[in-house]
Amino acid sequence: MLILNKPMGTDIPSSQITPEAIYQERRLFFKSLGIAAGSMAFLAATARQSLAGMTALPDFMRANNHLSDALTPFKHITSYNNYYEFGTSKSDPAEYAHTLKTDPWSITIEGEVAKPITLSLDDILKLAPLEERIYRLRCVEGWSMVVPWVGIPLSALLKKANPNGNAKYVELISVQRPSEMVGQRSNILDWPYNEGLRLDEAMHPLTIMAVGLYGKVLPNQNGAPIRLVVPWKYGFKSAKAIVKIKLTEKMPVTSWMKANSNEYGFYANVNPEVDHPRWSQATERGIGDGFLSKRRKTEMFNGYAKEVESLYRGMDLRRYF
Repeated sequence: MLILNKPMGTDIPSSQITPEAIYQERRLFFKSLGIAAGSMAFLAATARQSLAGMTALPDFMRANNHLSDALTPFKHITSYNNYYEFGTSKSDPAEYAHTLKTDPWSITIEGEVAKPITLSLDDILKLAPLEERIYRLRCVEGWSMVVPWVGIPLSALLKKANPNGNAKYVELISVQRPSEMVGQRSNILDWPYNEGLRLDEAMHPLTIMAVGLYGKVLPNQNGAPIRLVVPWKYGFKSAKAIVKIKLTEKMPVTSWMKANSNEYGFYANVNPEVDHPRWSQATERGIGDGFLSKRRKTEMFNGYAKEVESLYRGMDLRRYF
């Protein structure tokens, strides 16, 4: 695997990005050999190292993926983004995010924990083997993408701080640097960006902290150096460039709840039966498919109902949206 000594956040020449066809062939090769994800764990354990100065990730365990959809092309994943810290246009993050300095980086975990702790990115990579997770990301605006994320479970970070008996919620806070993030110079949101999960949602094995995609270090416009990915929720729940995690007894009021609580609830579970006040959520379109393409029917919990519906048993999912 190629490792380049180049600072994260700089532009990556297209010649140095693994072509999607080769990436897919490599995945099929491993599958044909019958190599399960668990049997690759020793590679991740021995190859982990700091992401500073790298464009390629250390070795990671391959995904056991149940999605039949094709992966969204790298160029679409990295050029069409919601990331208001760099502007409100979908193209703004790709244009302006290179200004964010991502090395060094650390995350502080505090609040209702037995062991408040600050972890460097290198510390975080030692907590669990890197794994590839191919998840669909669904936006409230009606578009979706299928992304081969690489990361570790959020639970690995939380266990390191040992949540106490009062911990019921997890608040995740993004970096605030208006000198490097042009969008933060406006008051479109109450900075810094913050999001929240219930503790059981945060500890769920599908919830990950991503540090890469397509086998490459996470690009700045996608949330480098580390971001949350919760595949059964709308994309705005997945906070980017996280610097602090707080465990709390009370539900945190998140950025979009503060901005417009009538449209953005705390849970943000993908529910096609609950329309956004300004449009239907019943169908979606893949990024890059074109506006004339056939729309896809949106699935409950974004297709992850089997894995997560037990978390919400007995809840009114129209009220708790």
